[in-house]
Amino acid sequence: MALDRILLSRFRNHRETAVEGTAQFNLLVGENGAGKTNVLEAISLMAPGRGLRRAGLADMPAQGSEGGFAVSASLMTPDGEPVRLGTGVSAERPGRRLVQINGAEAPAVRLAEWLSIGWLTPAMDRLFVEGAGARRRFLDRLVLAVRPDHAGHATRLENALRERNRLLCDDMPPDSRWLDAIELQIAEAGAAVASARADLVAQLDATLMALADSPFARPSLAYQPGGPIEADALARALREGRPRDRAAQRTLTGPHRDEVAVTMAGKGQAAAECSTGEQKAMLIAITLAHSQLLEDTSGSRPRLLLLDEVAAHLDPVRREALFDRLRAGSAQVWLTGTELAPFDAIAAEAAVWEVRAGAVRRLG
Repeated sequence: MALDRILLSRFRNHRETAVEGTAQFNLLVGENGAGKTNVLEAISLMAPGRGLRRAGLADMPAQGSEGGFAVSASLMTPDGEPVRLGTGVSAERPGRRLVQINGAEAPAVRLAEWLSIGWLTPAMDRLFVEGAGARRRFLDRLVLAVRPDHAGHATRLENALRERNRLLCDDMPPDSRWLDAIELQIAEAGAAVASARADLVAQLDATLMALADSPFARPSLAYQPGGPIEADALARALREGRPRDRAAQRTLTGPHRDEVAVTMAGKGQAAAECSTGEQKAMLIAITLAHSQLLEDTSGSRPRLLLLDEVAAHLDPVRREALFDRLRAGSAQVWLTGTELAPFDAIAAEAAVWEVRAGAVRRLG
C-alpha cells in the first residue's frame, strides 16, 4: 500500500473530500462528470509537474474558493513510518505551487524521491498521432519513475534553453562568452536528460520484447535523439549552429527535439498508422511493461498507477489479463469507471468508493 488518508480541499468540484482505507486496487465509480478523474488528478500532483491533465494552477481551485486549494496524503513507506505529502496554492499567491513534506516546505522535484506515479488517461489515446512534444513528456514521466533526479536535469535544461532562445531573438548579436556559459549548461543538463531517456527506452523495449504477443499488441520502441547525446559533442553542435539558430530565432539541436519511434512488432507498422484500437492496446502494453520494469529498478520507493476509464474499453479477456498483471506487481492501482461490472474480477479485493457530484462515499 502506498497512499492513504487522501484529502482534497476546494479542489475542482470537491469541496472537502477524504479517501481513507486504501488497498492495492482502488476503484472510483460514478457517472461522467461526478469527479472521479479529479481525484486521480489530485493524486497525480503528488509527483513533480502539472499532473495528469497538465492543467494550470488557476484551473484547479473549486468555484468560489477564492483561488486556493490543498491536496494531501499519507505515504506508507517500507519502514512503516508514514510521510505526509501536501501540495496546493494559497489564495494570496494563486500562481505559485506550494509543496510540503512532513509539514516542511520543499521544492516539487523532491516529491519524486518519495514515490513514483504513472498514469493512463483517455486523453492519451492520441499520443502516437500528436506532436513529438507529447511523446517527450510521456517519456519523461516514465524516466522520472526510475530516476528521481531526472526532473531537476529537465528543469535546468528547459531554463537554459529559454535563456539561449531569448538571446538569439535579441536585435544585437549576443556576447559569445555569455552564450558559451549558457550552452555549457544546456550540454551538461541535456546530456543527462538524453542519456536517461535513451537508457529507459532501451530497457523498456527489452521488457516489451520479452512479453507475449497477446492479449495486448506488442510495440517496439526506438529512441531518436534530437542532437548529440554526449555533453562535449552537444556543446560543440550548439556553438557551430549559432548562425542557423539565430536565423530561426530558436535552438534547433538538442534533447528538446527528441522523438520516440513506436511500431507494432510483427507488422512493422508505425503506431500512428495503426487503428485506434491497436494504438490503445500498445499504450496499455507500454504502461504494463514500464510497471514491470519498475519492480526491479524503483528501489524502495512506493509506486502508484492511475488508470482512468481503461477497463471499460477492454474486452473480458484483456480485462482479466490487465488485472492479472497488475495483481502480480507491487504498485498501488487506482481505477475509474461508470459502473462496477467491469471490475467484478477484483471487486472482492478492492477498496471501492462511489463518487457523486464531488462527494465520495465508501462502498466496500
